[in-house]
Amino acid sequence: MVRADGETRPVLDVRVVPALLVCLAAPAFFVLLTPWLGWLLLAAGLALAVAFERRDVAASGPSLTRDLSLIAIGMLIVSVIPLKAELDNAAMIRFTLALGGAVLVPYLVSRFVYRDHAIRFPWRGGGRWTRWQWAWLVAVLVLGWLLLPFYFITSGVYENWPVVDTPDLIARLFVGVGAVGIWDELFFICTCFALLRRHFVDATANVLQAVVFVSFLWELGYRAWGPALTIPFALLQAVIFLRTKSLAYVVTVHLLFDAVVFAVLVHAHNPGLLDGIFLVPAP
Repeated sequence: MVRADGETRPVLDVRVVPALLVCLAAPAFFVLLTPWLGWLLLAAGLALAVAFERRDVAASGPSLTRDLSLIAIGMLIVSVIPLKAELDNAAMIRFTLALGGAVLVPYLVSRFVYRDHAIRFPWRGGGRWTRWQWAWLVAVLVLGWLLLPFYFITSGVYENWPVVDTPDLIARLFVGVGAVGIWDELFFICTCFALLRRHFVDATANVLQAVVFVSFLWELGYRAWGPALTIPFALLQAVIFLRTKSLAYVVTVHLLFDAVVFAVLVHAHNPGLLDGIFLVPAP
């Protein structure tokens, strides 16, 4: 497989082992809620990356150890807070600081400590949107409208989010859902996926970033059979980013999907309010 820069990489490489160990720290942190296991996996992955680089001292290209350390830093920062969805002032401040730090600190370390530009945020890198891109935005809304009410209500996972039955709480939910959606693309795509692509073919990097992405969403509340939705979504967002080269576009896709998530949560917690919009009635 040939990357955009013309460099050929094998689909499988022994260096995928330390990367996999680092990415498996995500389910340890966010699914199993076992921090010591996450720390152990991060340490093992980074130590193995160092060992590989010492063995291949003549190898050129970006440092796997450095790039994995940036992903590890981001995960460690996120792991210091509980990801249970809450809407009080303290919770929103915790989320802002932890999620913001998970994007900002790796970027600053990469830029000013490692002296490279491994992490970038190409807001409009792909130029004007094409017809298929506009069509996909419509499809996202339709698919969300069809799938999300059934998922949230029949599985009962809407209860993982707080009751929103006042204008203030509904407004807080709207801001929180949108902000986390934007952060997802900044961290999982522009940070994790971008760093992994420096060492592995796109498909391998995509699967690895999806492990981290889906694990985070699990603790956030997308449980039960949620991974049947979140795994394809995580993989597809990376593919769309590769094709469009536009952070603006993948963020727009995510925000449209999250707008439906927001509406479904309001619907689920307020029977009768939005029953005319969705096919699945509120519980």
